[in-house]
Amino acid sequence: MEFPKLSLPRLLERLEPPKGKVQMVLDTDTYNEIDDQFAVVQCLLSPEDLEVEAIYAAPFANSRSSGAGDGMQKSYEEIQRLLSRLKVGTEGFVFRGSDSFLPAAGQPVESEAARDLVDKAMSRRPDDEPLYVVAIGAITNVASALLMEPRIVERIVVVWLGGQPHYWPSAREFNLAQDVPSSQVVFNSGVPLVQIPCENVASHLLTTVPEVERWVQGRGPIGDYLCEIFKDFTDDHFAWGKVIWDISAPGWLINSKWVPTDVVPSPILTDQVTYSVNRSRHPMRVATQVHRNGIFRDLFTKLREQS
Repeated sequence: MEFPKLSLPRLLERLEPPKGKVQMVLDTDTYNEIDDQFAVVQCLLSPEDLEVEAIYAAPFANSRSSGAGDGMQKSYEEIQRLLSRLKVGTEGFVFRGSDSFLPAAGQPVESEAARDLVDKAMSRRPDDEPLYVVAIGAITNVASALLMEPRIVERIVVVWLGGQPHYWPSAREFNLAQDVPSSQVVFNSGVPLVQIPCENVASHLLTTVPEVERWVQGRGPIGDYLCEIFKDFTDDHFAWGKVIWDISAPGWLINSKWVPTDVVPSPILTDQVTYSVNRSRHPMRVATQVHRNGIFRDLFTKLREQS
């Protein structure tokens, strides 16, 4: 698959943190665990910074689903539950994504979400402000859209929570490893990409039951729901904290100082799920750390203001 190549100055410009309000879509495996729900809420409670044009249900397969398609459908239904508590309409706003992972790196999986992403991206000219695609699950829908219409490379910026730091011996992590062909498509496409690795980066977004009870519970129907699913996730509430990984992605968009990043060559993702470095490859941006206090303060403050 041949993708359009952005000039180096244009690619570096697109990789700069956004200035001002951005237009975005959110691609989320919302029922996979409990962190996506917090990210959905933070995006929708940030209209001064983020204009959310659509939410896409992403596939996942783990103990909370019987397979990728079932995970996508459960995520779609969870998005509906969240939006009902926020009194946000879903018609023409929430879309079902892929019902399977990519069978191979060059074979897209058609879905409502992938088609909507193509349509929204292609409604822009290449020199317009980009559409930010915030992906916090397996990146199947985004890779499928890139394969269906490669010209969207010129019109979008992908912000993806997935994989491990590039210095790790393995790239393996839940979002990336579920669909390695999709991950390879995104790394190889030349699309402007901001990657937020999990361990040693997003893993700093740790919170606890007492903190959630103090700042989330009682903040309207959505706050009570977030607190409920957080407390129900495990029975071990004495020595237990939970990482809310996914709020790292909207955190970078809202204030890039909360998620420091470096510009590096895009790695080659091997079939063995390791990174191979070729310094002649196109640049991308990768997060190196996360300042958890700023991101949680933003979320907790917005929950308090809307309750």
